[in-house]
Amino acid sequence: MSLPSSTSSAATTPRVLSGIQPTADSFHLGNYLGAVRQWVALQETHETFYCIVDLHAITVEHDPALLRGRTKVAAAQLLAMGVDPERSTLFVQSHVPEHAELAWVLGCLTGFGEAGRMTQFKDKSAKQGAAAATVGLFTYPILQAADILLYSPEPGPGERVFHVPVGEDQRQHLELTRTLAQRFNHRFGDTFVAPEAYIPEGAAKITDLQEPTAKMSKSASSPQGIVDVLEEPGPMRKKIMRAVTDTGSEVRYDEENKAGVTNLLRVFSALSGTPIPDLEKRYEGTGYGQFKKDLAEAVLDTFTPIRERALALLDDEKQLDLTLARGAERAGEVAARTMELVRDRVGFVGRGR
Repeated sequence: MSLPSSTSSAATTPRVLSGIQPTADSFHLGNYLGAVRQWVALQETHETFYCIVDLHAITVEHDPALLRGRTKVAAAQLLAMGVDPERSTLFVQSHVPEHAELAWVLGCLTGFGEAGRMTQFKDKSAKQGAAAATVGLFTYPILQAADILLYSPEPGPGERVFHVPVGEDQRQHLELTRTLAQRFNHRFGDTFVAPEAYIPEGAAKITDLQEPTAKMSKSASSPQGIVDVLEEPGPMRKKIMRAVTDTGSEVRYDEENKAGVTNLLRVFSALSGTPIPDLEKRYEGTGYGQFKKDLAEAVLDTFTPIRERALALLDDEKQLDLTLARGAERAGEVAARTMELVRDRVGFVGRGR
């Protein structure tokens, strides 16, 4: 895949950047339906940069060997789910050192109170306790802004469109990114495109199978409430069959009164492409048993081939490493051009050659 220059291709093709943390042994159903499936679709319409954000993963205590392994597992899953390294730039964040360099520059433009107002820092530091919260956790949103702005389309003629897929929990961070882009531009000249939030069509809000009013999450869900992409078929089927429903037996979409069934309907609709009203008609009068059985089959039909492809990719570690190295090289070319401009605008002395 060739990288665009600052001429017509960059001006006509919108660019997108998104990242995912390698903090678990497997992605889950919510990651797939809420994000990664949309990443795959965006390859058709955007110039796509997808990043495994391992620098973010060390803002909390971690095991180095586990992080290293999970980073490769994350890459294998993204490829198995349909991220195409010929059409997308797939790379590991720490392979491109400009992420950390730009984070420092942006940190010097960010007010202490501004950073302290970030909701996720408040939530995570409250859970860990103030003594355990690190400076890295505090500056996490600034690094995230750097992740995004490194891949901002270059200054030049024509329309420059820059999208970042976000959920509601990331909107505040994206607003900080926009603020920092505009602040840098105001002080040092036109450099960054302020990114726009992008809500892809078909992104599904998936909740915990046992606590259907809570988001499916590796950090919050119980083992029975979360369906892992790399899970064996037997346990995966059992989790669907044991998912919390509601009193009664009517398969009906009702977020307030039937949160469990509503969540399962969203999953079924997203996986099968069948509109929810059609599913309601299909299972009218049948009860939950047949509905869950068919849903389990849809889940297995989706994730069994993904699991097999991911495991095959992990078996060929040399090729996987090569794929990530190529992605880092392409990402690094864009990041280097951005940082060359940033260094000049800020007033750093260029390195003589």
